[in-house]
Amino acid sequence: MSLKIRMSRGGAKKRPFYSIVVADSRSPRDGRFLEKVGTYNPLLPREGGNRVTLKKERVEHWLKMGATPSERVQGFLAEIGLAEKPKQHVQTTKHLPKKKAQERAAAAADAKAKAAEAPAQ
Repeated sequence: MSLKIRMSRGGAKKRPFYSIVVADSRSPRDGRFLEKVGTYNPLLPREGGNRVTLKKERVEHWLKMGATPSERVQGFLAEIGLAEKPKQHVQTTKHLPKKKAQERAAAAADAKAKAAEAPAQ
C-alpha cells in the first residue's frame, strides 16, 4: 500500500478549506483516508498563525512509515523543518511555436525591418 500525505478539499464553493490527510494513493482526493494530520486555509494571510496547522509528531510517524508528501504539502513540511523544499517546475517548450514557424516569423520580421528601412533612405 502506497501512502501519500496530501490535501483533501472541503469548504463551500469559492471558499476552499483543506484537510491534510494520510491516504492510500489509490483513494480519491476527497475520499477515504487513514488519518487527518492538519489543516490548510488559503483564505487567511500568509503571516497568519492558523493558515497551516500540522500535528508534527503524527507527520513524522507517517514519514517514517514511508508516506510521501504531495508537492504542496512538502512545502508546508519544509517550513517546519520536516522535509526539504520541493524542486521547482521546469518550464516545457511545448507552448512555443515549432522550429519552422519560428523561422517563418523571423523571416517575416526581417522583411518588415527591410521594408521600414527602404522608404527612410
